[in-house]
Amino acid sequence: MSVIKMLWDPRFLGLATLLLLGLGAGTAWGTWRNVCADCPSIAEIQTFEAQQASRLYSHDGRLLAELGVERRTPVSIDALPEYVSQAFVAVEDKRFYSHRGIDPRGLARAVVGVLTGQSQIQGGGSTITQQLARNMFETRVGSERRVFWRVIIRKLKELQVAFALERAYTKDQILEGYMNEILYGHGWWGIQTAARNYFAKNAADLNPAEAALLVAVVNRPGAYSPFVNPENAESRRRLVLRRMVEHGVLPADQFERYANAPLPTERAVAGGSVAPYFEEWVRQILQDRFGSKLYTAGLNIYTTLDVPMQRAAEKSMQEGWAGIEARPGFKHITYDAYRDSLEAGVVLGDSVAYVEGLFVALDPWTGSVRAMIGGRDFGLSKFNRATQALRQAGSGFKPFVYTAALASRIPATYVIIDGPYVTMQADGTEWRPTNYSGRFEGPMTLRTGLMRSQNLIAIKLAQEIGLESVAQTARRMGIRSEIERYPSTAIGAVEVRPLEMAEAYSTFANQGTKVRPFPILRVEDAQGRILWDPQPERTEVLDPLVSRIMISLLQGVVDRGTGYNSVRIAAGLPYEIPAGGKTGTTNDGTDIWFNGFTPNLLATVWFGLDLPQEIWPNATGAGAPAPVWGNFMRRVYYGDPDALDRELREPLLPIPEPWEIPDALVTRLIDATTGKLASQWCPQEEQILEMFLPGTEPTEYCDRDDFGLFRAPID
Repeated sequence: MSVIKMLWDPRFLGLATLLLLGLGAGTAWGTWRNVCADCPSIAEIQTFEAQQASRLYSHDGRLLAELGVERRTPVSIDALPEYVSQAFVAVEDKRFYSHRGIDPRGLARAVVGVLTGQSQIQGGGSTITQQLARNMFETRVGSERRVFWRVIIRKLKELQVAFALERAYTKDQILEGYMNEILYGHGWWGIQTAARNYFAKNAADLNPAEAALLVAVVNRPGAYSPFVNPENAESRRRLVLRRMVEHGVLPADQFERYANAPLPTERAVAGGSVAPYFEEWVRQILQDRFGSKLYTAGLNIYTTLDVPMQRAAEKSMQEGWAGIEARPGFKHITYDAYRDSLEAGVVLGDSVAYVEGLFVALDPWTGSVRAMIGGRDFGLSKFNRATQALRQAGSGFKPFVYTAALASRIPATYVIIDGPYVTMQADGTEWRPTNYSGRFEGPMTLRTGLMRSQNLIAIKLAQEIGLESVAQTARRMGIRSEIERYPSTAIGAVEVRPLEMAEAYSTFANQGTKVRPFPILRVEDAQGRILWDPQPERTEVLDPLVSRIMISLLQGVVDRGTGYNSVRIAAGLPYEIPAGGKTGTTNDGTDIWFNGFTPNLLATVWFGLDLPQEIWPNATGAGAPAPVWGNFMRRVYYGDPDALDRELREPLLPIPEPWEIPDALVTRLIDATTGKLASQWCPQEEQILEMFLPGTEPTEYCDRDDFGLFRAPID
């Protein structure tokens, strides 16, 4: 009985109650402290940076693309009109500035809503701070919303992080973080990215109707996006505007004006890419250097791309593709027919393909790539033919043979007989190469041989100076692909990467100095600090005097040779633009090229099928690539009066000054047919001013009875 009396003793009951309360409080406190053991510390919260997409810009600062898991561009709350930030407060958390991270009244309303099954009507109980905490640090697992105890743990974590945020930041900083952190639908994170994609404007320029729509969307992006459900979006926007009026953010007399504003119906900025192959090339280079930081750290990457030049290249290439598909004898499926078959669900097989192509333009002095087209349709094929493809160089390889000859002090007036050549191959068969025309022209100078792209001249010249010399010259100039030492190499049987061809031809434009093509000017972090500042890779690989003579020979190709009808006549590129280049054609018509340059711009053009096949009967580099090159250069230097884009109607580059003739070179008036010094016994109309390395100039005068006539260039 004494024990029972003791248990009922008021003093004992009081002590027991205190002990139980203490134990309960301790347990609750321990649970509160330990439930968030994996939550960030105050220091981590204070140093938190939201994931930001890295941004690619053109050379003049135009946004090209964003690279990131969450595409987000932060904006300061001070840069926004007050009604933008306060619209979020009016709708999402009207007591935001008075609570300390949790709103008891809102929480009570949410609990009642859950208990009565009216949560959608009563509204949520999370404050802006809690929502920011959830977006910043919580791993949202779907099952947590269905398992009660996990929901409780998640909420407790959310509350602790919210309280920490309130201690670490001011209210405006929390609100700024919230606007920049949350998802606005369609993969657009943060208010700046949302403003750009919904309205094609910066967040700082949003009007009240636009701000209200963004506030409406964040509640449930899948339900309130104007692109998905415009009726829901309009209704929700009216609710937001009404709350803005009630909150004193918007004058009441402006409600109807903004409530009746039209909704956006499609993405405001172009969903397609300006230069997808170029951008993917840049991404691969940056990923190798920066790894995952590329997608989360908000890097600013300034590239070398010139957007108007890219558009000029696109238009010129589209004309080239259309011209090829309209040619008599073209038997492949057209690009449009191929696309139509895909849309109709017709499977044509892997071997069926349309004509592909590539285009690369670069600054020959710095290597800055100004335009790049790696294929006809990035959506159908991401294979970048400009940087990855190996294709036969065709006649575009011949200038390396001539360069090696000049470097060995064989002058441009050296005469070789354009006649039959026979050699035994490794398999015991004879190789009997022919010219494109099927005819042999007899004696001719190196200048004429290159101008007409005569195969036998290049083959015999390579044999005379040695294939090893030719291969080493091409290697020094930038051809890193394997170069086999076979006679057919002299006429381009070797496979090369197109970007290497552009690099090699830069040696001509720079009079002996090659540049490595590169797409990046600099990389900055999110605060503008330079992380990488790559410099042009310039290497002197040829005697400048040899290169200057080669420029003259390649100018002859454009002004009087195989490129004349395409560049100067068909494309209408005036002689005012000094230009050199070389058509490229393979014997079987599977690869056709034009590699050409002016003093301040270089471009490489190629057409072919991914699975090598004859493009059309007797396809040539003069037939399609050269006109594309000429049209592109005409648009660059004179503008395009028919362009829909106003920017393309004006010149993109100034007309360059011609290359100077170095004083160290010897110049002589030469008879073009014999290669001898001009005289009264040879026709004056065939006299040209030729350049020579000192000591290689001719000493005999021309004396011939048969004047001969140049035949029309065909390659």
